[in-house]
Order: sequence, then C-alpha cells, then structure tokens
Amino acid sequence: MTEPAEYCRAIESYLCRKNEGHLIRIVGPVFEQVSGWAAQGVPLTVAFRGIDQYCERYYAKGPRRRPVRVEFCEADVLSLFDDWRRAVGVSAGGDTAAARETRDSLPAHLDRAIARLTALRARVSATFSGRIEAAVRELDAARGSAAQARGAARDTLLARLRVLDGELLDAARQELDAARHAQLSEAATADIAPFAARMSDDARERATAAAFDRLLRDAVGLPILIHES
Repeated sequence: MTEPAEYCRAIESYLCRKNEGHLIRIVGPVFEQVSGWAAQGVPLTVAFRGIDQYCERYYAKGPRRRPVRVEFCEADVLSLFDDWRRAVGVSAGGDTAAARETRDSLPAHLDRAIARLTALRARVSATFSGRIEAAVRELDAARGSAAQARGAARDTLLARLRVLDGELLDAARQELDAARHAQLSEAATADIAPFAARMSDDARERATAAAFDRLLRDAVGLPILIHES
C-alpha cells in the first residue's frame, strides 16, 4: 500500500500540473483528508480522474480565477471510487460518503457515448477505428427509439449495450503491445493491493482483471456503454 506521505506527494504533483505549475501544498487538515483517501484504498488513478473531472467542470465555467484546491475535488474522487469498487468487486474499509449524481437518461447516455467514440476513432488503428465506426452506427440507430423504449424492448437494448461494451473492450485489448499490457497489469495489481489480503484467490484474480479493464478503458479513452437504469 502506498504510504500516506507518498500518496499526498503524488496528488500534490498531479494537481500542480493541472494548475499549470501553481503548487498548493497538501498540509494540515487537507493532508488528513487526502491521507483518508489512501487509507480507504482509493487508487491514485481514480483520484487523478476525480481531479480531472472537477477541473473539466471548473474550466467549462470560463476563465479560471484561482488555482484548483484538492479539497474541492473530494466529491468527484469518492464518487468515482464508489464506481470503481462496484466495477472491480471490492468493498471499502469505510463509508466514502460520496454524493451520487442522478444518472443520465438513456438517450443522453447514448449521445455522450457516440460523441466520445467518434473522437476516439482518429487516435486508434484502422482496424479498431472500423469497429468503432460500426458501433457508432448501431448506437445512432438505437438513439431514436431509446427514449420510448419500455419493458422488454428496453431490456433488450440494455443487454445489447452490455455486449457491445465488451466487444469494444476486447478490441481495445488487441491494440496493446506487450510492454503496455505489462504496465497496465502492474498498475492493476497495485490498485487492488490494499484489498487483496481479505480476498480469496479467485476474487482477487477477478478484481485485478476488472481493474485492468478500467485502466485500459481510461488509457484508450473508451466510454462505458453499459447503462444502469
């Protein structure tokens, strides 16, 4: 497990880069706050993504007036940690108390997925780009009926999104070379390490595989197509 001081230095350095070199020290009560993330087992990759998420909203409001402080990012960090725990199947040592936002409607979810996949096409191989293009066409076709889908029709659409998500993730794995695969595998093992002692071998293996997929998705920029209704 990463030591609290080392964890806080990593957060401090990351936030400094997000603030274009403006360093805000993590000391005093803020040190205790961020150390609490480490104690709960929040992976640094998740914490960084939470900081990114807060900064994106902050920048969208217009020109910055002051540097972002890490304490402003906590709700995003803990909310994403909740999502991560559910995805990889581990329990937290305590209540994250993250404020959960209302999930998007299915049409809005599809709109965002289509936009992200369209942007992704320019950054991947021709083979993967072709697979993404086919997925975008399918999602675009489903978008028209998504708002009215009820009952069995909605269940069928949600099931198809789950299958399509898995297919795109499989295609993303094919993009990895051996070195990048090893790097993500090592990071996934490190992310699960705080929880490994209380998990069975099978559970640890499943959790590590799920953590690998989350890291791969972030590295590639692949959106989650699964929608929880």
